[in-house]
Formats: sequence, C-alpha cells, structure tokens
Amino acid sequence: MKIGIPRALLYYKNEKLWTKFFDELGIDYIISPETNKEIIDNGSKYAIDETCLPIKIFLGHIDYLKDKCDYIFIPRIEYALNSETCLNFRAQYDLVKNTFRNYNLKILFYNDYGHKKPREFRAFYKLCKYLKIKKSLGKYAYRIAKQTQFYYEMFRSETQENVIKNSKKIKVLVLAHAYNVGDKYVGEPILNMLKKLDVEPIIAEYLDAKKCIKTSFKVTKTLPWAYNRHLVGALELYKDLVDGVILVTTYPCGPDSMCNEMIIRQYRDVPILSLTIDAQDATAGIETRLESFVDILNFKRNGRNE
Repeated sequence: MKIGIPRALLYYKNEKLWTKFFDELGIDYIISPETNKEIIDNGSKYAIDETCLPIKIFLGHIDYLKDKCDYIFIPRIEYALNSETCLNFRAQYDLVKNTFRNYNLKILFYNDYGHKKPREFRAFYKLCKYLKIKKSLGKYAYRIAKQTQFYYEMFRSETQENVIKNSKKIKVLVLAHAYNVGDKYVGEPILNMLKKLDVEPIIAEYLDAKKCIKTSFKVTKTLPWAYNRHLVGALELYKDLVDGVILVTTYPCGPDSMCNEMIIRQYRDVPILSLTIDAQDATAGIETRLESFVDILNFKRNGRNE
C-alpha cells in the first residue's frame, strides 16, 4: 500500500505530524514534488476561474498523485479556539471527490472536525480503523508524531526569535500563510529576493501560534479566521522589533484581502508592502517593488541612526 500526500495547503503546517505518523506505522507514502508551472497549469484546468491560487496548486498536486499511489491523503480540518478557517480547508475531500469523479481515486479521509475532543486523535483513530490498524499501534504512532511536530514547531519558533533578537540586518516580518511562504513557486522567490537584498526575512507563520493568536485579540475581537489571527498577533508582538512588514497574498483570497486592509489601516506607523501573487511567471515587478521597499527601510534606519 502506498499513500499519496499532496504538497499543498496544510501540508506546510502539519508535515512532520503526518509523515512521522505514517513512518511509525511502516506505511509507504509518496509526497508530490515542489510546485512548478506544470503543476499550476494542470490544477488550473480543473478549477473554475474564481478559484484562489492555493486551491489550483492543490488540485495540480492531486493530479500528479492520482495514478501514482493507492490512496490520496485528504484532510478536513476545522480550527479550535472558537475560530473559523477558510471553507476550502473543510471542503477539500468534497472538492477532490467531485473534481476527479471520472477517475478511480481512493481517498484516505482524515476528519479533524467537530466539537468532540480530542478531535485530532479521533481523526487519526478513524483513519487507523479504516486501514485496519490496531488502536494501540495507532495511538503510539500518533503520540510520537505529535511530539515530533511539537519540537519541530518549537525549533522554528526559537530560530525566528533568535534572528529577531540578534540579527543586525534590516529585518522584515513576512505575513503569509504557511502554504504560501513555504511553497517553492509562491513564497520562495520572495524570500530569495529579500536575502539577495541583504534583508533578514522573519516568517510570522513560524512564530509561536498560541502566543500570537492570544495577542491578536488585543487588535481585534471580531476577526473570525484563526490562521489570519496568527499573523495579526505576530505583527502586534514584533512590530517594534522589525524594520518593516510584507503582506504576501495569493489571488483572490477573500479572508486575506479583508484582513490585510484592516492591518494597513490599523498600523499606519509601520512600513508595509502588500504583494499579491497570481499564477503568472514574471517576477520582475515584484523584484522592483521589493527593491524600492528595502531602499525606504534603509533610508529610515540610517536617518534614525543619524
């Protein structure tokens, strides 16, 4: 048996949890490759015009895996803390089932959803039950996977904190979801451009989630989306420790468009650059805007030092 895991959407948040779980069970799996133009083009063929870029990417990864494995792992996840997620995260199973209805896809359903606790463990338990794996073995694999994910997140958070405290370079807080900033096609070019400009990018998504979400309520009590709360809380916590902020959004994300507008109005004294990424190849415009933004940050820091 081989399970296919699409390298898209919440894979970038839960990579260690999912892969370690299957490793501990001794289940073979394949992860789709880094996003490229071919994957995006193939995903776009399955999507309607109004579909956001991350979903097009997701469908492209499903298309890559559809004839290379026995099952495709499709999560359905709802965030806790009385917060919402984009409906696309809840509808992934239905989206794939309907879009690829003419293919004989077998979907490994992972349902982290509802009000009964512990939700996440129940999702893994039902997955094991479907695969006819003993509950004791599944419980052990889950515990090891959860611990691995925890230490991985802690390491990433501490790494970002150390950069904020110790780096003397221009520091820019990048507010972008994990599936955007971690994607080779969407986020990696921006990070590489910043490093080329001798700028230290701080990834907001990698900072402590609980602390950031808790802090976000100081800014707004009504923002419904948990993943956006993470970014808003990171901005509130670290706005005085960085030189500027970059908002990275994929077109046409509804939650991001509303949240970014709130951020720009709320943080008028913070230098902010808003970038919207679509499926186009050209990066010259983005590079020019980044160069101009970094010039402004350098001018501001030098003026402050003088």
